[in-house]
Amino acid sequence: MGSSQAAVSFLTNVARAAFGLGVGATVVNSSLYTVDGGQRAVLFDRFRGVIDETVGEGTHFLIPWLQKPFIFDIRTRPHTFSSVSGTKDLQMVNLTLRVLSRPEVSRLPDIFKTLGLEYDEKVLPSIGNEVLKAVVAQFNADQLLTERPHVSAMVRDSLIRRAKDFNIVLDDVAITHLSYGGEFSRAVEQKQVAQQEAERSKFVVAKAEQERRAAIIRAQGESESAKLISDATAAAGMGLIELRRIEASREVAATLAKSPNVAYLPGGKNLLLALNPAR
Repeated sequence: MGSSQAAVSFLTNVARAAFGLGVGATVVNSSLYTVDGGQRAVLFDRFRGVIDETVGEGTHFLIPWLQKPFIFDIRTRPHTFSSVSGTKDLQMVNLTLRVLSRPEVSRLPDIFKTLGLEYDEKVLPSIGNEVLKAVVAQFNADQLLTERPHVSAMVRDSLIRRAKDFNIVLDDVAITHLSYGGEFSRAVEQKQVAQQEAERSKFVVAKAEQERRAAIIRAQGESESAKLISDATAAAGMGLIELRRIEASREVAATLAKSPNVAYLPGGKNLLLALNPAR
């Protein structure tokens, strides 16, 4: 009987110890939190509110139930959004903007108070559209292409200033896509066709002018050649013409002699062609 009471007492003590260890482990575990690399934490205290100090990387202690950590990712993250804006000459333009953003670490408590954890999704699309519309409205539609570096620089500088008001740092801002509305695209296409037609017309006119000049030069050359031949004939008589005629006849005879389908027939009236003596 005494041994059974001792066993019960021992088991009761073990259960109490295990319960105490469990409660202790739970308390210790709830008193610790870890901030990973590339992150920062902001503590919320139920009595003092958001504590104005940013907690760095590592494992830290807190008071269970009284304090709660909120983790921020401070690494640079990309964001892309589109906007339809009107130009100075009332053309609609589709723009896509890409930004690389991160929070200002020293201002994380203020960001949490005013914007919360999703600060970038709340701020960047609105200020991005605002800046794009303001900048694009200063240019004509064709200037967005011819002066694109200047337009990008204006968008970048304006957006960086606006984001700084919300404690957001922008490492890069770039216009990744730009397209025009259907009416402007058709107008540009018609303008290009008209320019091509004008260039083709200029080419035709220049070609006709060159042909006219070539004809004049050719006629002048033939006239001078005829004059020289006439002067030579007047000075030397018809002997030169006869000489040219003999040379031409010689060339014709030489050409016919090389042809197998040419037969030479003697002149006179006693010519018999294909005569059959048996008849």
